[in-house]
Amino acid sequence: MFVTLLKYYSEKIYKSDSKLLPQIEDYIINSISKIKFRKGIKDNIELAIAEAAANSILHGNKNDPAKNVKITIDITDHKLKLSFMDEGNGFNPEEVPDPTLPENLLKGSGRGLHIMRSLVDEVSYNFSDEGTELILIFNI
Repeated sequence: MFVTLLKYYSEKIYKSDSKLLPQIEDYIINSISKIKFRKGIKDNIELAIAEAAANSILHGNKNDPAKNVKITIDITDHKLKLSFMDEGNGFNPEEVPDPTLPENLLKGSGRGLHIMRSLVDEVSYNFSDEGTELILIFNI
């Protein structure tokens, strides 16, 4: 058995301050600590949430402490859904250069999205006037 069935929902709002990244990561890790994950998935989750939180603060909100990032944790059935809602203007994920192509190997952007896509079962975005929501879904 990979997981003890558990239903859980929580949300928390953080100021866009990169110094808060460890607190955001701790909040999520502590919230999901009762889940018994299959081998290797916990490391994937930790790396993906570090990338998602950093992207929301640094790229989405431009590290503006007047803006917030809302983190939502929703565990139902056999899915862990993590949402990172920033107050930024959004972007087009299809326009982010593929960091694995030779011409992009030395570019400083695009790696976080690539990492998340390779570690997470489902990655999606919702764009609205309020900001950008990044949704990560892990099958647990």
